[in-house]
Amino acid sequence: MASTFTAWLRSPAARDYFFSTHFWGPVANWGLPIAALADLKKDEEVISGAMTTALTAYSMVFMRFAWRVQPRNYLLFACHATNATAQSVQLARFTNYWYNGGKEAKDKLKGPVAQAIDATSAEAKKVAAAK
Repeated sequence: MASTFTAWLRSPAARDYFFSTHFWGPVANWGLPIAALADLKKDEEVISGAMTTALTAYSMVFMRFAWRVQPRNYLLFACHATNATAQSVQLARFTNYWYNGGKEAKDKLKGPVAQAIDATSAEAKKVAAAK
């Protein structure tokens, strides 16, 4: 199988594929799902619900496009499937945090050190405002 793939890599068909938009378009587009996957570690407070919804819809539309275009563009389909999945997870995190009590639950989990830092910060702001 490796020799067959190597033979294909040396063929004109491989050159046609690697120098076409069917290859480079999806490769350039992989920045979106990579960023979405990296954002899964970020705090829910910075998630934009509108942008996440738009990116989810965009990826779903282009998943269909990648499937319907002839020849089928599996690389583009995989890129948008990954992005749609990651954005859907982000949208679920956003909804849970802002509408299903996630923010309140997170605030309750703050430890005494974080509470002391917040209290000190608030007191410092009051002192600075009084001057």
